[in-house]
Amino acid sequence: MIKKILSLAFLAATFAGCDSAPSNQPDAAKAPAKNLTLLTNAVIYTSNDEQPTATALAIQSEKFVGVGSTAELLQQFPQADQVDMQGRTVIPGLIDAHVHLLSLGQALSRVDLVGSTDKADILQRLQAFAATLPEGQWLLGRGWDQNDWPVKELPTAADLDAAFPDRPIWLTRIDGHAAWANSAAMAYADQDLNGDWQPDGGEIVRDASGQASGVFIDNAETLIASKIPAESVAQQRAALNRAMQKTASVGLTSVHNAGTSKQVWDILEPMHAAGELAVRYYAMADGSNEMLDYLCAQGAQIDPSAMLSARAVKLYSDGALGSRGAALLEDYSDRPGQRGLLIEPPATLKAYATRAAECGLQINIHAIGDRGNRVTLDALAAASNADNPGRHRVEHAQVISAEDFARFNELDLIASVQPTHATSDMYWAEQRVGAERIKGAYAWQTFNDLGVPLALGSDFPVEKADPLLGFYAAVSRQDTKGWPEGGWYPTQTLTRQQALHGFTLGAAYAAFEEDKIGSIEAGKYADFVVLEKDIMQIPAAQIPGTKILQTWLNGAPIYSAKD
Repeated sequence: MIKKILSLAFLAATFAGCDSAPSNQPDAAKAPAKNLTLLTNAVIYTSNDEQPTATALAIQSEKFVGVGSTAELLQQFPQADQVDMQGRTVIPGLIDAHVHLLSLGQALSRVDLVGSTDKADILQRLQAFAATLPEGQWLLGRGWDQNDWPVKELPTAADLDAAFPDRPIWLTRIDGHAAWANSAAMAYADQDLNGDWQPDGGEIVRDASGQASGVFIDNAETLIASKIPAESVAQQRAALNRAMQKTASVGLTSVHNAGTSKQVWDILEPMHAAGELAVRYYAMADGSNEMLDYLCAQGAQIDPSAMLSARAVKLYSDGALGSRGAALLEDYSDRPGQRGLLIEPPATLKAYATRAAECGLQINIHAIGDRGNRVTLDALAAASNADNPGRHRVEHAQVISAEDFARFNELDLIASVQPTHATSDMYWAEQRVGAERIKGAYAWQTFNDLGVPLALGSDFPVEKADPLLGFYAAVSRQDTKGWPEGGWYPTQTLTRQQALHGFTLGAAYAAFEEDKIGSIEAGKYADFVVLEKDIMQIPAAQIPGTKILQTWLNGAPIYSAKD
């Protein structure tokens, strides 16, 4: 029965214009399929160096059982149900190595401020959304970036107060490392926000008289965010489902979630048991909290099916470059006297990393600035003596001092980077760090030349949840308008083969799952994506507009595009 469903679903979606929406029931494909499905006459890029291309693949019982030429597989599997791909392009299921899945689902039901052109644009969006809310409910949004506005200054509570004197408003910056509140929201704080004190690892932005302005950076965010009414389990579950519908539609079959709480883990486990996961979920515990305690007590949670695993911890060294929270070794080039923030004191970060290593977990540390990266390297060096499987990761690895690149190799680290961060930041990043430091920023090819493994991702919802945009950014270093001509610091671009590897087998390796997923090979789970165009051959400018025709997980389609 299932082979018929697979064949007909594919034919309907690809050639007849399927109106089906993304499915949240991919685990239904786990029922053993007695018969074979054979896809022929395709252009297949496998991410397998020993067999980089093919024209046919065979699927049985969730897995690839054959990959090769159409003639070979027709002879090998004459009894298979056949689907003629008519030259369509197939690539492995795409893996995003750094995401925030729940935050994406929440963002899809909040005010979208991405691309807002100025404060007036934001107010217009807020007023339209507020009209849909009950009186007194918090108005939440995400995506503003003052660097995109004509006047590139941080906003204030006063910018919101006239339109919203009573309704509390909390608007997270696009990078998640700063938030903007109105006075009604700030009134919920348990302590006086004015004066000259600052929370550890955070900053309350204040005016010249010491009055809180309305912007809270990094650890200061909790002063207000902790007062927002918590979502129910049902609301969080719904948000996860919304997010998985989105990931399926953009060709993602696996994500590495950079910070999973025990509460969310307890939601995910029954979802997995009920067959409701529409994406493979590799969890990093959210810092030195309850989830880390759980993994240290119970051991790494490794799912043989690779649908839901937890064997890592996500720690923070510093903030973000856009809000000047990234920790630098020297002053910001555009803000003398300011060097950013360390989220944790170096000794504390070392202690957290060492504990996680002793628990047998992978250690993944957020590091943006050159000081943040050096502190991270020191912490990972201190934790390296523990009996541990390794593959520790530096998440973002964004601005690296020249003498620190070699340490990634010495410590056998993975650079987990997000290509669209470069193309989002390139308009102002050099102003932040200057002409010399920028040479060690977003330096993907430098890592590759040194033999440092790359795992590619997006950091959504900081960036769009579209891996083809990341693929395009990696190979072009340009925005979607083709700026700048020739690419931004083009010596750091990746080849298309390197970029595909980073979003497939490289990301799988970063989750210890390269033997199960990440390439189209016999014996691996049949995760793959059918594309409208051949992204390995078309002009780079056409990559962002390439349509995802289908996304397959465990040998069954979980998404089919509308005509």
